[in-house]
Amino acid sequence: MNSQLYVGSQNPVKVNAALNTLCDTLEQDFNAEAMSVPSGVPNQPMSEDETRHGAINRVEAMLELHDGGEQNAWYVAIEGGVDVFEDGPATFAYVAIYHQGHWSVGRSASLPLPVSVYQALQRGEELGTVMDKLFNTTNVKQKGGAIGLLTHNHASRQSVYEVALTLAMAKFHFPDLYTN
Repeated sequence: MNSQLYVGSQNPVKVNAALNTLCDTLEQDFNAEAMSVPSGVPNQPMSEDETRHGAINRVEAMLELHDGGEQNAWYVAIEGGVDVFEDGPATFAYVAIYHQGHWSVGRSASLPLPVSVYQALQRGEELGTVMDKLFNTTNVKQKGGAIGLLTHNHASRQSVYEVALTLAMAKFHFPDLYTN
């Protein structure tokens, strides 16, 4: 019997990243259900704090829909965002994983963004839309994303999400090492 995985998005990139990571790291099969749940943050989070809260809020929304969570189910959410760092603007994602009362929250690597792209985001556009205009693509956020475009597809949204999720799974692999 397959285990249950709930993903706080209907974006296939996020669902596939969560499914691939859990199947790989836990060496079992999962039934994945994509859930459209609110992030509680703007569609384009503009800070690390907003982005982190978006991922956590999505998991909490799924838990609320399931009366605190199904016994053996896994809950995963991924929230992409941007911020300005010492070396300039960048995009990244926060991941949140919940299972049987335990949480792990982590962050992906950062992708530097051109200042012109960041300025468009400050004006209220979303990263996927800006990248589609810049590179003449369609719905890139459900494909390789800005990451794929700006790395010549040496990395993709999904590959970066999978690494972040894999690292966040450490708390579930070795729970005794992470308890106070």
